[in-house]
Amino acid sequence: MFVPESQDELLSPSGSVGRGTSQQYGSNPSPSQNCGSPQPFSSNGNILLANTSLHYEPQETDFLLPNQLYGRSRISGSTRAKDAGGSGAPAESVCSMVLQILVPFVLAGLGTVSAGMLLEVVQNWDVFQEITEIFILVPAVLGMKGNLEMTLASRLSTAVNAGKMEPAREKWLLIVGNLALKQLQATVLGLLASLMATLLGWMAESKMPYNHVMLLCSTSVSTAFVASLLQGIIMVGVIIGSKRLGINPDNVATPMAASFGDLITLALLACFSHWFYSLIDLYPYVLYLVDLLFLCLVPLWVVISSKHPASHILLRTGWEPIITAMVISSIGGLILDKTVSNPNLSGIIVYAPVINGIGGNLVSIQSSRISTNLHLNYPPGEVPEDRRGCFSPCRTFFGSGANHRSAQVLLLLVLPGQLIFLHAIHLMKGGQTLPSPLLTVAFLSASLIQVFSLLCAADCMVHCLWRRGKDPDSYSIPYLTALGDLLGTALLSLAFVMLWCIGDSGSV
Repeated sequence: MFVPESQDELLSPSGSVGRGTSQQYGSNPSPSQNCGSPQPFSSNGNILLANTSLHYEPQETDFLLPNQLYGRSRISGSTRAKDAGGSGAPAESVCSMVLQILVPFVLAGLGTVSAGMLLEVVQNWDVFQEITEIFILVPAVLGMKGNLEMTLASRLSTAVNAGKMEPAREKWLLIVGNLALKQLQATVLGLLASLMATLLGWMAESKMPYNHVMLLCSTSVSTAFVASLLQGIIMVGVIIGSKRLGINPDNVATPMAASFGDLITLALLACFSHWFYSLIDLYPYVLYLVDLLFLCLVPLWVVISSKHPASHILLRTGWEPIITAMVISSIGGLILDKTVSNPNLSGIIVYAPVINGIGGNLVSIQSSRISTNLHLNYPPGEVPEDRRGCFSPCRTFFGSGANHRSAQVLLLLVLPGQLIFLHAIHLMKGGQTLPSPLLTVAFLSASLIQVFSLLCAADCMVHCLWRRGKDPDSYSIPYLTALGDLLGTALLSLAFVMLWCIGDSGSV
């Protein structure tokens, strides 16, 4: 919630938030606008007047929040939430919700299946065999879609539902600012992911040649930057298209971000690593120039993203969740690296992107829906009455609200969805071998436990973040998708170890 440091900051263009039709950034509001507009609230519910002489500590600002709703939510917000059934988004039937979720869910699943098949092929390339630390990069780089693309999709979905993308000028300022911010974050995360992979590889092997370090850095930064740019442009198109078709973007945007995200990112990772590996001995300076080029673009992204208040504030507050999520995903990558290095467990490679991708897709839908509901009905710091006590998993799935129904739908999609994707893997392998019954049961059990845990974590985390005055759109999805990568990889590795111990080959 925005709390001004002074009277000038309250009245300044950068500190004002409106629907965009009555007030544009860069022009001061007229007295009549100030008199007719709702007054902002402090975290304790007191109205902040423009002529106050008190000093207030600055807090996190989210310029995507519907300020007009917040202006009256302390007085009528609770009543409005109850009257609206706890949702400010357009009402939707269960059938409509299932149809909107099902299509992008299937597309996302097929994308992760394709990514798994691609990873199974490229694991035999020389660069993957000699520099095995690339496997540590895989969950971290693939997880960036949760850190960046899905977070962008969630923020823009909330902006659409809150009416913040109606004026054309405001819409494009918001989009360009967020895309520039995403390129900056992708560059930094790509570099940090490579350093994390280097550190974990060195801790595991007690050695790390310098040319391998440079290849990891160049590959990670190049993959993150190009994949982020391509997916960001496509993501904006999906959001705008959903708005024009009357579809709730919360249901389709985040899984659509994942449907092409894994495959594009993994293909770029394989191509860049193979290319740099061919240059590492003859033209090693190319690797240095690539890193230098992307780092030189950092000031440009900072300048562009600072033009809009929404992306400007995230330059300071948006780093904690994505960096923490990258570290969590890298730990999952270390587990994957150690599992793949065992020839008896190498079959896990084709299933890892599927279980991780599907878990992240489903929990991102739920997180985005809960976040939009809170944005539209409650001021920061205030949560629904049934979420003020101790957390209980039963409250996630049982109730009459729209988010309870969506949690039930998402959990019910796991088993039939994963069966479809297992069959798709079988067909893409040529239809010559089938997964064994024990492998099927183990895979489905691991996926069900993963998604159940993630949906419960999303319900608890989103409300806790909102209670602390933090925007769940920017914080929750990176944590949840990274947790999904770690849980999915760990549970799947455990399943394959158990199958190996009882002598099951995993296929029939």
